[in-house]
Amino acid sequence: MTDFTGATVATPANPEPTETLPLTGERTVPGIAEENYWFRRHEIVYLELLDRCADKIVVDAGFGEGYGADLISRSARTVIGLDYDQQATEHVARRYPSVTAMRANLATLPLANNSVDVVVNFQVIEHLWDQVQFIRECARVLRPGGELLISTPNRITFSPGRDTPLNPFHTRELNTEELTELLTEGGLSVKTMTGVHHGADLKALDAKYDGSLINKQLDLALAGVPWPTELARDVADVTAQDFVLTPDNIDDSLDLVAIATKE
Repeated sequence: MTDFTGATVATPANPEPTETLPLTGERTVPGIAEENYWFRRHEIVYLELLDRCADKIVVDAGFGEGYGADLISRSARTVIGLDYDQQATEHVARRYPSVTAMRANLATLPLANNSVDVVVNFQVIEHLWDQVQFIRECARVLRPGGELLISTPNRITFSPGRDTPLNPFHTRELNTEELTELLTEGGLSVKTMTGVHHGADLKALDAKYDGSLINKQLDLALAGVPWPTELARDVADVTAQDFVLTPDNIDDSLDLVAIATKE
């Protein structure tokens, strides 16, 4: 079916509340023990910025599995979820009925000018080919004073020493200066910039696994080697609260988190 904008809206059918989407490398999925570190690293940003969505009309642009859009819907006035992937859109319509799931190209948002209060875009911008066009679209649909909440891997730490991303699903990764420039070029003003860091417990795990819990997971996955029981348990026990958002040492952060406003 379509809504008044002409965009495709997924119609719920045969609800399966326990289903999950397959891992593709383009999104993180909750409920998978081996994926738990990455899921919690995404989840903390939703949790930290959730209050900014309360009682607002919110667009989650590039919702992936949809758990974040569902989380926002518990306090927001309305949540519209946009994603280009048809499977993801149908999944969200079935599993998270509080979200209006729409299949859409993020370079042309199917929304009226000055129509929404908040756009959420977490771990998505690095997948887009025309990043500045997406930011311009956010500026178009946001009301004056509205906010874009955006997160993305920090290029400096995610693909160290490289201009091209290590992740084959990423088109362009950004550092703080590049993200600021992108948001400004797209017509928004950067209000705050913070970074996601490991908290004390994750730093202890880094020390335990030869300096990097991340590298330990990736090395074993790339080698096709089963995880030792202790590593599997440690990863499964990670919580969102094991991560910290702070403006300190931002160049060393794992992910960048910005709040940008429309004047």
